[in-house]
Amino acid sequence: MALGDAILACLTEHPMTGYELAKTFDSSIGFFWKTDHQQIYRELSRLRDRGYIQGREVVQTGKPNKLVYTLTPEGRAAFRNWAARPSVPASTKDDLLVRLYALGATDIAPLRADLMARLEHHRDRADRYDRILQKRFPDGSAAPADLGKLLNLRLGLRHERMVAEWCEEAITALSAITSSSSSVRPLDASSRENAG
Repeated sequence: MALGDAILACLTEHPMTGYELAKTFDSSIGFFWKTDHQQIYRELSRLRDRGYIQGREVVQTGKPNKLVYTLTPEGRAAFRNWAARPSVPASTKDDLLVRLYALGATDIAPLRADLMARLEHHRDRADRYDRILQKRFPDGSAAPADLGKLLNLRLGLRHERMVAEWCEEAITALSAITSSSSSVRPLDASSRENAG
C-alpha cells in the first residue's frame, strides 16, 4: 500500500484539510499505517497533480485560508481499483526480535529493560484501543459504513494484548536466566496445549 492509497481511503469519509488528514493519521489510520505530516502534504500535491483530488480554498476570518481536499471521480476510481487488489501480508522488521535470536551473545539487562519498555508501550496502546472502542462502539456494533473501523479496532486491541502477554513471558524467561544457569523453556508442553 502506498501513502496515497491511505489518503484516498481517509477522503472517502468526507472532505478534509491537510491538517485534518494528519490528525486522522495520528488517531486512526496511523495505528496501522505510519507516516509523518510532511509526507502527507507532499503526497497531497502528487494526488492533486494526478487528478485524484481537488483542493477548494476556504476563506477564514482572523486565520490563514485553508484548502479542503475532496476526491474526484478519478480518485474514487483509483481507490476502488486499489481496494480490489489482493492485499500483501505485513512483514516484520524488529530489532528486538533479532537481539533475542542472538540471546547467547547479548547482555540480558538492557534487553530486559527494553522488553519492559515494550510491555508498557503495548499496554498503553491496548488501553487506547479499548477507550476508542468504548467511546465509538459502546454496544459493540457498528453501522455498515463503520464496520471496518470496528473490526480494525478489535484486531488492534487483541494484537496489543497478545504482544504485552508475550513481553511478560519474555521478561520472566530472561529473569530466570539471570537467576540460574540452567536452560529455560518459557512454554512447556502443558502450557502450549492450554494456549492452543
